[in-house]
Amino acid sequence: MDSGLRGKRVLVTGGTRGIGRAVAVAFAGAGARVVVCHRTGGDAADEMAAELAGIGGGHLVVRADVTDRGDVGRLVERCRAHLGGLDVLVGNVGVDGQSPFRDLADDEWHRVVDHNLTSAYLVTQAALDLLADGASVVFVGSAAALRGRPLGAHYAASKAALIGLTRGLCKELGGRGIRVNTVAPGVTETGGGLPPEVRQRLTAVTPLGRLATPADVAGAVLFLAGDTSTFVTGTTLTVDGGI
Repeated sequence: MDSGLRGKRVLVTGGTRGIGRAVAVAFAGAGARVVVCHRTGGDAADEMAAELAGIGGGHLVVRADVTDRGDVGRLVERCRAHLGGLDVLVGNVGVDGQSPFRDLADDEWHRVVDHNLTSAYLVTQAALDLLADGASVVFVGSAAALRGRPLGAHYAASKAALIGLTRGLCKELGGRGIRVNTVAPGVTETGGGLPPEVRQRLTAVTPLGRLATPADVAGAVLFLAGDTSTFVTGTTLTVDGGI
């Protein structure tokens, strides 16, 4: 069955590095038209723009801080002008954080929650009128939301909240045929430089014998965005190798 992604209009937030970059490139390779946003300029954004240009198809890389309502509004208007509407919204922006809960500072709590949860709220709300009937919204969460993680209670809480947002929105938007799902990756090799002993320990407890790659996660996102999952909504798809 054809995935039906050719010609789809796609917005990927946080799309110039790691998982977001793999997702954007996969959509472009499948024939979709992609708008990618990023918060800071630099080599990653320039390389993303060059890679998308090499694929062809009229893609766009936009700078926007999706924790800021004004920037989100401008981002959505760029999507409207460039694409005319949206068939797929991928909320991928996120940050990690480590702190003992006893020492967790307000600023650190808000930094993690604003990036991992508030950004999804702001972008999805702003894009509602731009989403076509039958569109797909996919949030990139984390398997830590389901298991928890020491020194990361605020991170796990922010990602767990995406699951609640997914369940609520799928019911609210289902009347328009809009599907809302979350992908929950396990530890993913994104070039962050895991210490060798940590990589070895995690690999040893993963039934598939390796860590996830950004391409693994991108495959799950494209599945949930495409025509092979048209009756899947409100779900959290864990991509963690069975850990």
